[in-house]
Amino acid sequence: MQRLDGHTILIVDDDLDILESMELAMRSQGALTLTAADGTDAVSSCLSNEPDIVILDMMLPKRSGFLVLEEILAMDEPPIVVMVTANEGKRHMAYAKSLGVSAYLIKPVGLDRLIDTVFCLLHERNGNENNE
Repeated sequence: MQRLDGHTILIVDDDLDILESMELAMRSQGALTLTAADGTDAVSSCLSNEPDIVILDMMLPKRSGFLVLEEILAMDEPPIVVMVTANEGKRHMAYAKSLGVSAYLIKPVGLDRLIDTVFCLLHERNGNENNE
């Protein structure tokens, strides 16, 4: 059994090379993947597909990552959100965390680290759901 079997992951990035590499990494671990290259498609996909986790770039066309984050975390049962960005500003990180992002990773992020982060967050959520 692979680490992410049975989980749906929405990957959002406007850099298609990064999007593809993250998608291949998540699929290699058994995840079902969805992708979006802009903020509008990200929100639409999240609402219609209800992924377990969203890997979200901050700088996106049509809608910023922060606006996307606010909209998807307002869902009745919001997914876990991992923000992945090249922006190293501490203000942006603090703002993302104040909105409720579960993890904030700085690009370039190694795919192994991304997989580990996703796995740990899903494991943590599943453990908490089992204890309720």
